[in-house]
Amino acid sequence: MDLVTNKTIDKLKYDLVRNNIITFEDIERAQEIANAQNTNLGQVLINSSLITEENLLKFLEEKLHIPFVNLDDYEIDKKCLKYISYKEAITYKILPLFQIEDTLTVIMADPLDLFAIDKIIERTGKTIEPVLGSQNAILKKINEYYDLKGKVQDITTKEDTNFNWTDELHNDDLSEEHLQNLFRAILKNAIKDNIHELYFEHTTEELSVNFKKGDESYSTGSIPSLLISPFIQMLKTLCALDPTISEIPQLGKLNFNVDSINLTASISAFPTINGERILLKIYHPPKKINELIKDENTINALKTALLTPGVILVCGSSLSGKTHLVYSILNDLIPENKTAMTLESIAKYKLKNVRQSELNESVGFNLDKAMRYIEFQSPDIVYFEGIATKEGLDFFTSLTLKNKTLITEFLADNMDDLRKKFAYSEFNMFKSVITCLIFIHSRDEVEFFDKTALDKYLL
Repeated sequence: MDLVTNKTIDKLKYDLVRNNIITFEDIERAQEIANAQNTNLGQVLINSSLITEENLLKFLEEKLHIPFVNLDDYEIDKKCLKYISYKEAITYKILPLFQIEDTLTVIMADPLDLFAIDKIIERTGKTIEPVLGSQNAILKKINEYYDLKGKVQDITTKEDTNFNWTDELHNDDLSEEHLQNLFRAILKNAIKDNIHELYFEHTTEELSVNFKKGDESYSTGSIPSLLISPFIQMLKTLCALDPTISEIPQLGKLNFNVDSINLTASISAFPTINGERILLKIYHPPKKINELIKDENTINALKTALLTPGVILVCGSSLSGKTHLVYSILNDLIPENKTAMTLESIAKYKLKNVRQSELNESVGFNLDKAMRYIEFQSPDIVYFEGIATKEGLDFFTSLTLKNKTLITEFLADNMDDLRKKFAYSEFNMFKSVITCLIFIHSRDEVEFFDKTALDKYLL
């Protein structure tokens, strides 16, 4: 495999040392990592916190005398997209901005990549004027503007009763169209089998495609070695992940239509010594609350709980539908005079009258920062998808003491499992502020506990 480089950074790397921005030892170590991980030096410097992307771009702008353009504040001329194909944009981290007469101004993460510039000149006949831009911002805009390339074609599951995604495998076809059809077939197979979680995992020479149902996972086939690299690049690009990065975790999402219903999938890419493990979780649109909870008295009790400071706890096993139920509560039962906010790793669906927030580690908006600042928004109701730390548990407990209502999820296989977990002393304060608990035993059995029932039977 060819080494991934950034010619601009490679040419100016020792200027970073001469300007006392980083040390020679840092450059040497970063170069070793870049060579070992087949990524470019600039990305390693940023990922290793040796320099911020902002400072690196400022340094390059001054050295190259090439202006920097902040794409967050820029609207490109869409008519110029025809000059650079989607594949070229992704490969060279390049995007057309505007055209004046025969000069096409393009933004590039690597403005000294003369091969990319010459290729565009040869094909378009235009004079190319490069400007400097953030690689992450360019990739984000590529997926925004080349939207037809960033979507999975609609899936229909009502025919092909014996459908199997492996029928789409053609080992020698590396075209983007084939790779997207292959991924679409995998999604279709998962939907037909009522699978909500699937993952891709490297084996000795292949990429295993695995479905998970309940607590059991099983392989459904493998993608051959020749297709692995282009398939992963295509998949990450579809989900607005950086296809050039494999050494750090990434989180993204994908929207697609199945039988005219819009579904959302979250995607998590995680590095392992064998190669990235990529997991997708498929979320269906929230149903009306009375489709999930049939008892009107329970729905009325939930409405009362939403007006009461304390915790509404939704429990169940993995893939039981906890998030699905919470979304239905948020969509149907939030009082009009109350402000509801969410803190989510991925916003699965846009909810009416709810202020949804996505955590974003890449810009420092993590759970710790969200916890410290959300109170300044004065929400009445806060949803967080799960509590994983003692600090998080204590924080959300403290919110209820400030007249807030919290909705959150808790993993438990059954009521006995829940009792055992709640027996730990760390939960004593949290248990005392729970106003009601909903336990999802199965798709057709949802049990509701009010405060009195909790005190008597559970806590």
